[in-house]
Amino acid sequence: MLRGRRGECAELDTLLKRVRGGESRALVLHGEHGVGKTALLEYLAERAPGMRTVRITGVPSETELAFAGLHRLCTPLSDGLAALPAPQREALHAALGLSSGRAPDRFLVGLAALGLLAEAARERPILCLVDDVQWLDQASVQALAFAARRLRAESVALVFAAREPGDELAGLPEMAVTGLSDEDARELVRTSMPGTMDERVLERFVAETRGNPLALLELPKEATLKYLAGGYGVPDIGALASRLQVSYQRRVEELPERTRRLLLVAAAEPGGRPVLLWQAADRLGIGIGAASPAVEARLVEIDDRVRFRHPLVRSAVYWSASPEDRRATHRVLAEVTDPEHEPERRVWHAAQGAEAPDEEIAAELERSAGRARARGGLAAAAAFLARAVELTPDHVRRQQRALAAARATHQAGSPDTALRLLSVAEAAPLDQGRRAQVELLRAQIAFTTDRGREAPRMLLDAARRLAPQDPALARETYLEAVSAALFAGRPDGGAAGEVEAEAARSAPPPPEPPRPADLLLDGMVLRITEGLAAGVPALEAAMRIFRGPGLPEEDGLRWLWPAGVMAAALWDLETWDVLAARHVRLARECGQTTALPLALTQRVAVEVFAGDLANAEGLVEEVATLSEAIGSPAPPYGALLVTAWRGRGAEGAALSGTVAAEAARRGEGNGLTVGAWAAALLANGLGHHEEALAAVPEAGEDRPADVGSAPWALVEYIEAAALSGAPERAAAALRRLAEVTVPAGTDWALGVHARSQALLSSGSAAEDRHREAIELLGRTGVRGELARAHLLYGEWLRRERRRRDAREELRTAHESFTVMGMEAFAKRAARELVATGESVRRRPGEAASELTPQEAQIVRLVREGLTNPEIGARLFISPRTVEWHLRKTFGKLGITSRKQLQRGSAPGGLLVEGER
Repeated sequence: MLRGRRGECAELDTLLKRVRGGESRALVLHGEHGVGKTALLEYLAERAPGMRTVRITGVPSETELAFAGLHRLCTPLSDGLAALPAPQREALHAALGLSSGRAPDRFLVGLAALGLLAEAARERPILCLVDDVQWLDQASVQALAFAARRLRAESVALVFAAREPGDELAGLPEMAVTGLSDEDARELVRTSMPGTMDERVLERFVAETRGNPLALLELPKEATLKYLAGGYGVPDIGALASRLQVSYQRRVEELPERTRRLLLVAAAEPGGRPVLLWQAADRLGIGIGAASPAVEARLVEIDDRVRFRHPLVRSAVYWSASPEDRRATHRVLAEVTDPEHEPERRVWHAAQGAEAPDEEIAAELERSAGRARARGGLAAAAAFLARAVELTPDHVRRQQRALAAARATHQAGSPDTALRLLSVAEAAPLDQGRRAQVELLRAQIAFTTDRGREAPRMLLDAARRLAPQDPALARETYLEAVSAALFAGRPDGGAAGEVEAEAARSAPPPPEPPRPADLLLDGMVLRITEGLAAGVPALEAAMRIFRGPGLPEEDGLRWLWPAGVMAAALWDLETWDVLAARHVRLARECGQTTALPLALTQRVAVEVFAGDLANAEGLVEEVATLSEAIGSPAPPYGALLVTAWRGRGAEGAALSGTVAAEAARRGEGNGLTVGAWAAALLANGLGHHEEALAAVPEAGEDRPADVGSAPWALVEYIEAAALSGAPERAAAALRRLAEVTVPAGTDWALGVHARSQALLSSGSAAEDRHREAIELLGRTGVRGELARAHLLYGEWLRRERRRRDAREELRTAHESFTVMGMEAFAKRAARELVATGESVRRRPGEAASELTPQEAQIVRLVREGLTNPEIGARLFISPRTVEWHLRKTFGKLGITSRKQLQRGSAPGGLLVEGER
């Protein structure tokens, strides 16, 4: 056991015991230089006989080479690649440069790394040690952190060591490695320093090093005899890391000049490959014997790898050399690095060795950026382009590359760095075309960082400037502006997208034939500026293209969200269903993980209107799982809708409050609109009609209805006004509703309109409209709205004292709401049934209620026919974790086979809710 590390060693022993028992564990060791993180990793390796140990260490000069660390980790495990699902295998092949193709999604690469570890652990448990995380390339850290968060039951331990946990590793279990206790620190110094040290000096060392083991071992060697004897000298411990580096630097400076030059080559070559070291040394005229003094001084080891005693030794060697010596070393390393197999590493050395701007190197860096991007290494692509900018002699090309570097940096998730690179592009005068591209990228960065504020206006400015230079791009930018405005809404109460759509009327004419984006833009502009009646022909033409088989993938991924919004505006559930399903499918197939939460959220809305709350709830859980996995906030709108239709008052109120506060903070009017609609829907379901009126007061105003959820808020307002005894308050809302339902002309639109008319009518007119609503909605898939039509008709019949007729409608409503899991509406129908003199039976509880959310998700996916690897890919867990969940699920449900689960033959009628 390590001296002074009893507690830490005991915790690591427990980790190994759990992993040997079939569990998986991730852990982040963090602490300052020299505190003992690497020693704890070595302790783990020594204590893991029978386990397969894979270890990598980050090095500073490798930080810009995409997936370099992951490549080193995966190489020993490559036998398991064939067992991965095809999308994961292809993503990992592309990331590691083993094949070409579409740039892989970084989260799919992380899932592939998880799968590879899980496959390797089928033979024996895996111990994966990752040292000096701060020097690993960003793409590798992201992939490994993703895998670590998804570990469950694979018999894998993934242990990181870093100075600070950092954003990428945030949320993983941590162990803070601190200095030794005073007693252990004193014993370490006494053991390592022969002879007697003055006690006052010893206490001073212990206090000033804060028990840092490396400092306790190294700094006394630097102290003078006078100081060690009685503490009369001035120690000047200073900042610990820099003091240690100075200590190593002095020891390096004592070495022969040829040894220092050889160490500089080793420090500049991140791979630690002896062959490359000796090839470079040969070019520099340095013999093999030059290594001996450094090895004897215990600064470096050279066997199958070149290893420095500590990263600070590498740093001391590299930075103590003169700039010219460093550049010369990199130039030699560029000469001996294989340009065919390692072109990125070769050009990176060449770039570090450049003494002045060099177009040839800059151009090669640009090509390397393209290769890095194709492997999904956006951060590496950005780094290559940024260095290319520095080495470009021509100012026009420098602007072009700075703009490309800014774009790549933005895509890599570093908006602040992207804005700095845009400033480089603007350092010299820009022509109109590049000025427009700069403004467009600024606007896109603004939309990414703060969707609710300035992005629509900035996109409009960019579109106007692009119009004379690039009409096609200008039209796309106008569409981005309108879409961003619809997403943001208008927190001041104005019509969402009105300003942007009016400006887009002056967009350049579309090309012939028009592209999908052109048709969508024209339809959206007409809908927003002139009303739905004017926009229907253009929107229907756009819907045919977006539904059709010839839609290009890129157009689908980029525009299916606003196209889905327009399908909903047309009250066309069938088209909305097709578009939402296509968006999710494309995002999955193309590995666009970051696009999935929004695509799935729109899919949730479709399922909710279809009355499949069980499916919708599963998708909400998938959105939460996915968002957690990629480290982004989960879009709350799907959860909000499900909660409202479920009728869960306390949960809905809390969620609505959270959404409203966040939307107000970001200036996102769309969030406020959706939250208000959901609150009104929930209140109507509970029978709290005054609360529903208060939730959407703007629905009573006499102005055109917005695109999006605003028309559905009108429906809730009309019902609430009618049932709270104030039908006159709903007159304006009914006029506004007619403007967005009658022109649409679908059974859904006309059925909801007829139902709303019935609420504000009396006598035979009311009954005719109720019957019309049921007939129209009965021809659609909007089961919740149909059940509400039966409920409202039944309530009206009861008030008309026609109890027998009322019972029939209310019974139909109650049964429908109960099957769909719309609890509040079901209770409202039950109350009405009781008022007619009929008793209401409770449904028996379901065995599925015992399942955790993730177990319920897995059951749903099994019933859809997915295999364990496919379920793992969907939920971002390994197939072995799926197996583990299924074993638990079988026990809870009292079944023994997958076939029973697929048939739904578990006790209690497993997952009856939501079936059609």
